[in-house]
Amino acid sequence: MKKSIKTFLKIAGKDEVSKSSNPAIVRASTIYFDTMQEMRKHQRKIASGKKIKYWDYGRQGSQTTIHLQNILKELEQAHYVFLTQTGFGAVALAIMSICRPGDEIVISDCVYRPTQKLTSQLLAEFNIKAIWYNPNSFEDLKNKVTKKTKLIYVENPGSNTFEFQDLGKITSFAKRKNIYTAIDNTWGTAYYLKPIKIGFDLSITSATKYYSGHSDVMAGTLAVSKKVYKKVWWYNQVSGYRLSADDAYLIIRGLRTLDLRLEKHQENTKIIIKWLDKQKKIIKILYPYKTSSTRYKLWKKYYSGASGLLGIIIKSRSKASVYKFVNSLEFFGIGYSWGGYSSLAVYNDPVEMGSRHFFKLEKNQHLVRVHIGLEDPNDLIQDLKRSLRYVK
Repeated sequence: MKKSIKTFLKIAGKDEVSKSSNPAIVRASTIYFDTMQEMRKHQRKIASGKKIKYWDYGRQGSQTTIHLQNILKELEQAHYVFLTQTGFGAVALAIMSICRPGDEIVISDCVYRPTQKLTSQLLAEFNIKAIWYNPNSFEDLKNKVTKKTKLIYVENPGSNTFEFQDLGKITSFAKRKNIYTAIDNTWGTAYYLKPIKIGFDLSITSATKYYSGHSDVMAGTLAVSKKVYKKVWWYNQVSGYRLSADDAYLIIRGLRTLDLRLEKHQENTKIIIKWLDKQKKIIKILYPYKTSSTRYKLWKKYYSGASGLLGIIIKSRSKASVYKFVNSLEFFGIGYSWGGYSSLAVYNDPVEMGSRHFFKLEKNQHLVRVHIGLEDPNDLIQDLKRSLRYVK
């Protein structure tokens, strides 16, 4: 019977073998076979990419990780999903699977800082050139592409600065040029955006965040198209990426409430943004909420919803007073990562955003990244109101 994604997320964690409502946590290094013939037959099945219930060696995973991969494959509507120990592991797996010496990677200027380091520093040691494009200009992206371009890498929206790009234009252009495309889709997740469906070859998500939802696990996912499956499979094998059964179990548990949590994050964020928009000390909100803005139009074109992460730009002559604003928040924790049940706030120093060529804060402007959690939004508003008094 046909079912919605909401229903699928509730029933997908069931274990058909044990008949349990939860999958078994299978921890193993050695997988036993009755005969050598059985082992070889199973290895051929794995190599052919057929659906399997277990691996031939624990380095590749276990029944628990396979269970998670099957859930995510359906959610992503992808050919296959690889699992890594961290979200950034999925970034590295995507890039290192595709790029080789002599290649160029054209990459959005607004990506996560560790992604900047990987592409601008490590890849350079392998004679792979990273070329940065303006995320606000599709023409700039096109102009940066050369005959050596192997991969176009997008983070949407931009890390900390929340630029939205015309994703369909990018994938259509890349296909005409026979260039691979990758996107970091952690903000929207595959619940709100399915990159493989709109033409991306590789879709990255930090499962540490909304997929887990409880701030108690580190993991990454890389969904791929059939076109790049063999390339990623090969590099995944030689690099030794593997997610533990225990972490896979926690993500399966978190995925059951992904829809409910994301919708509540979005609901709370809309309420709080409506209040933030009236505060004179906040001069700009980086989130797709103004229907007249390019950010909103590009979000609405591709996404079915929005998550709880945003940026606020505060006008102040005193950095110390903005620090005091963050420090005095009672219901917003100060800490990295996001996507869990709780609200967070972090002052973004320019060094934390890395080298940005197309985003600059003006004098006396300060960027604070905010994650709106699942608390009562009225409590969060009162907390923000009380703490904004310290901004001078």
